[in-house]
This record gives sequence, C-alpha cells and structure tokens, in this order.
Amino acid sequence: MAMALNLVTYQKSQGIQVFCRKKERDRDQYPYKVIEITPPPKNLGVRCFPPNMQCGESVTIEGHTYTVSAVIHRYQLRKGKYEPSEKRLDVQSTGRYILNLYLENLLEQS
Repeated sequence: MAMALNLVTYQKSQGIQVFCRKKERDRDQYPYKVIEITPPPKNLGVRCFPPNMQCGESVTIEGHTYTVSAVIHRYQLRKGKYEPSEKRLDVQSTGRYILNLYLENLLEQS
C-alpha cells in the first residue's frame, strides 16, 4: 500500500513546480495529481507516489483507502520535443472499485 508523502513547492516565473521530499534515499517519489473519479469528480490534490504506480494498487490519502483505476501521463509538444506536462492518478474508494468489478463481471456473464 502506498502512502502519500509531504510535498515541497517552489514558485518560478512560469508557474508552480512541485517536488517531493525524500524520506528514503533509495526510493524516488514523483508528484501525481490525484482525482477521485466517482461522480462528481473530486480533486484530492497533488501527492507523491513511487514512479511505478499501477492500476489496482491501494493508496491511503488522509486516512481514506483508494484503489488506482488509471495512471495517466500527458505530454505536450514544446520546441519540437514532447515533454511531460502532467502525471495523474484516477482513484476510486476501494469499496466502489470492488463493486464496479463485480457489476462488470455480471454484465459480461449476461
């Protein structure tokens, strides 16, 4: 289970950059924008997680347990090169995630 870590923000002339504090030197942490996708979508803020986050992993944010539904990396074309512009995690509460899997299974069987 991944835990959200503290963030350090720095203001630059182009905007705000977010960096993760390194509590453990061996593991890199990257900032992800976290969105709970259960209607209506709810922004849970920017959190630090390991770079190898995958669908189905459990994360704990502010005492609530969520399951990762999607990991999205967006890129933007700048000066002829694609540069990373956003890393996003779409999450659902664990109970909702399990219910959706059950309902999808029922739909496939019918």
